[in-house]
Amino acid sequence: MKNKLSAAARREENWGWIMVAPTIIGLSILNLWPFVQTIYTSFCEHLGFGHYRFIGLKNYVDMFSNTEFWKATWNTVFFCILTVPVGVALALLVAILLNAKVKFKDGFRTIFFLPLVCAPAAVAMVWRWIFNGEYGILNQILGQNIQWITSSKTAIIAVAIVSVWSSIGYDAVLLLAGLQNIPKTLYEANSIDGAGKVRQFFTITLPMVSPTMFSVLIMRLMASMKVYDLIYMMADNTNPALGDLQSLMYLFYRSSFIAGDRGYGSAIVIWTVGLILLVTLIQFWGQKKWVTYDI
Repeated sequence: MKNKLSAAARREENWGWIMVAPTIIGLSILNLWPFVQTIYTSFCEHLGFGHYRFIGLKNYVDMFSNTEFWKATWNTVFFCILTVPVGVALALLVAILLNAKVKFKDGFRTIFFLPLVCAPAAVAMVWRWIFNGEYGILNQILGQNIQWITSSKTAIIAVAIVSVWSSIGYDAVLLLAGLQNIPKTLYEANSIDGAGKVRQFFTITLPMVSPTMFSVLIMRLMASMKVYDLIYMMADNTNPALGDLQSLMYLFYRSSFIAGDRGYGSAIVIWTVGLILLVTLIQFWGQKKWVTYDI
């Protein structure tokens, strides 16, 4: 009987591997192998037409001694500081409002989610018109003449606003799912004890939704550190504020596809991956202090 059970278990395990094999093969071919190639390329000089010459650490030495690289690193970190805390907090607020008993709830969910399904190019065009320094609607409302996209003081803030606006709907939907998993009996018992809405938020809502918020925080940090498309579409090469707006991924694009130095560009990618890994490890270490899986 044991032999039959073990044979059946082995067959089930084999079928399991067969079912997940396409995904594993796809990830290996499309993600793992290109990453290994990128690591190798970062130690090479690109000779053109797919040929490389191994030069050791020269790309990394050049990268770490380049002030433009450090400026792009700071721009990326500053962009994360601007977008992640504000974006997650606003997404939680929207999720709480959508979870309340209001009319047209499904319609509001659709409205908040719409920016995510809009084409990034269309989003950038609309916001470029809004932020236009001469005839933009924002300056018309404020009665000012602020050069939002071309000024070094406001360019990264303008892009951060667009980033938060674009992502808030998706993050709110994820947090809304977390809120809806909170048992209603917890709020009822807390109300009987005399707790108000504010106390319920800090003692029930925030702890119970913290695992979902942790996942949203990781995804938003990764996306912010890889920002490229918004900058590319909102600021062209003639923009005087490009140096204060350029992210690591934008610098990678310029180095690899405009300057043709793919070895140097690969080194920038490895540095970015290292930063993302460091931030992710810090988050997993810090989750023990604020993420609650039981209440």
